Amino acid sequence: MTIQVEMIDGTICRVVPKGLDLLLGRDLVKRFRRSSGWAVVGKDPIRYPDKMVGYHGPERRIAA
Repeated sequence: MTIQVEMIDGTICRVVPKGLDLLLGRDLVKRFRRSSGWAVVGKDPIRYPDKMVGYHGPERRIAA
């Protein structure tokens, strides 16, 4: 499976999901295509695997 990506220089290419993660981590992607349409970096919610921050709020789950 490949994902259509538009780079910040306007180049459009196809990459595998891991390649998209790497490009997003290097801030080289302007937008990429999802099944629902184009996701714009900086506007639409995007997961950044290398930049994920843990939850720092109070624990509200009940232990089983």
